[in-house]
Amino acid sequence: MQSIDLTDHFLIAMPGLEDSFFTRTLTYICEHSERGALGLVVNRPTDLSVEKLLLQLGMSPKSTASSNLPVLLGGPVQIDSGFVLHEPVGSWKFTLSSNESIGLTSSADILQAVADCEGPERMLIALGYSGWVAGQLEQELAQNAWLTVPAESQILFELSSEERLPAAMKLLGIDFCNLSSEVGHA
Repeated sequence: MQSIDLTDHFLIAMPGLEDSFFTRTLTYICEHSERGALGLVVNRPTDLSVEKLLLQLGMSPKSTASSNLPVLLGGPVQIDSGFVLHEPVGSWKFTLSSNESIGLTSSADILQAVADCEGPERMLIALGYSGWVAGQLEQELAQNAWLTVPAESQILFELSSEERLPAAMKLLGIDFCNLSSEVGHA
């Protein structure tokens, strides 16, 4: 199978994808290598706000600017752990750079900075992540489980979670309503 790198791409779940967790999801791939892939679902908000999360962690937000943002359900792996997708990359502990401007941080120092109004300019906070072992994502792509398109930071950070999937589909010139899980033959 040909080697591909989908780092900094969106995965759009096709209607026929068998894993119900990913139904109608848009996933941002933070890293993709021969070892596997790691991403965050970016259109599945939870009932938890950033403010409530910070308070649960014993951090008092100094501002409500980003406090009302919903915390996302980033994937089915380690749902008790938090991940911050942010721009710019900055210099946080345990940061994985997806590109020159977007990073993924899993350390508490970034959350304390958010509480202190010293966090990144733009961010998404998620509980859990989506992961694939070596070759798994490539196999799913070969089975037409996903559409892929290069990611755009405006979709990640400027649109609401409900607007992200349709905006990513628009990058491909496709309306989600026109997708089918049925396979046809000409």
